[in-house]
Amino acid sequence: MKRYALIVAGGSGSRMESEIPKQFLVVAGLPILIHTLRSFEEADPSIQLIVVIASSEHETWRQLVAQYQCKIPFWLVAGGETRSDSVRNGLAMIPDNEESLVAIHDGVRPCVTISTILESYEVATQKGSAVAVVALKDSIREYDEHTSITRARENYCLVQTPQTFQTQLIKAAYQVLKKITMTDDAGVAEQAGIMIHLIKGDYRNIKATTPEDLKVLEVFLTS
Repeated sequence: MKRYALIVAGGSGSRMESEIPKQFLVVAGLPILIHTLRSFEEADPSIQLIVVIASSEHETWRQLVAQYQCKIPFWLVAGGETRSDSVRNGLAMIPDNEESLVAIHDGVRPCVTISTILESYEVATQKGSAVAVVALKDSIREYDEHTSITRARENYCLVQTPQTFQTQLIKAAYQVLKKITMTDDAGVAEQAGIMIHLIKGDYRNIKATTPEDLKVLEVFLTS
């Protein structure tokens, strides 16, 4: 089946304490988003990349692509008001009558491994979905404003991306749940009745969110 990767890159720099959108910050010599595109191209050059960015940032992105001589082909799509809207916009680029797979991935997770990418497509081909996760390392507690309760960490996991689906399934889920706003595609799929299958992620596959993450990414991307 045809393989797509929908790279969601509509984040701001608020928690990063930066005026520059975090996906455009330069780490290890390149903007984070270009590192992410390279990861998918290295995994499989036939993957059709769909980059979703706020329309107000399209010109900045084009300038960065030219400045850093990025030759990776991609389709550029305007983001929506929410992440869910942005994913819908990206999915709309994929033909309805085509049997295909789509990996939905955070644009600021540049250290995703080739093995994770390829396994996600393989498992989604067989089972309909494949979501990368890692086990918790720390103890956890569930809390509210009055109390907190310890929980068994082995019953929980941290969800990463890519979250890969047979395209017709995830497109249908987003169509059925048009008004839903979630930060996790697996959550949308689950709400629509799609069984979620987990695959082993990687602790290096961190999401650039705060300034400390940039220092970690610098090490990972140069080692």
